[in-house]
Amino acid sequence: MKVLTVLALSLATPALAAEGKVEINPPEAATRDEGLAAFARIYEVASHPRCSNCHVGDDHRPMWSGPSYGKTRPHGMNINGGESRIGAETLLCSTCHVTSGIPNNAPHAAPQVAADWQLAPVEAAWFGKDADHICQQLRDPEQNGGRDMLELAAHLDHDVILHWAWSPGGTREPAPYSLQEHVNDILIWGVAGFPCAADPVEESSND
Repeated sequence: MKVLTVLALSLATPALAAEGKVEINPPEAATRDEGLAAFARIYEVASHPRCSNCHVGDDHRPMWSGPSYGKTRPHGMNINGGESRIGAETLLCSTCHVTSGIPNNAPHAAPQVAADWQLAPVEAAWFGKDADHICQQLRDPEQNGGRDMLELAAHLDHDVILHWAWSPGGTREPAPYSLQEHVNDILIWGVAGFPCAADPVEESSND
């Protein structure tokens, strides 16, 4: 199988820069059970606060949740990303989530990345959603930005905001596994046919 290597873009922290690249190397084959196991790990990442806090619905309100935030609640200061998802209607996310000048690990500083901070598209609302909802959304081209398996994997490497989830700085808990392991799981899940646990299982024929 041809190995596709995608070079990382400008990265948010020295730790990310040291990683260098992500390999996009789909397996030759994967069973349904292997695909379901891979998606279970994908869901751990997607539902983790480092990802889900900005994957919110059409109220456009990012969330604060996770061990470093205490009680789960909407983003303070009455922040709303608006339909623009970058806060253009009220206060730009980049007003505080600047792309340079403040170390990512500064105490109490807003998270930084080397790209404009923004909410995920409303079609990718994950906060508080169960595994089947996210499974159905991720495999649906009408909801995932028209991406196939390789494009989903490449998107994870191209978007440096996503890289931040594994190196969030300060005392923030990173997303589970690693970026490379998450890419590998996307590929296993895709080769297995993007199975969701709620899918009907076809019975094998003995004819």
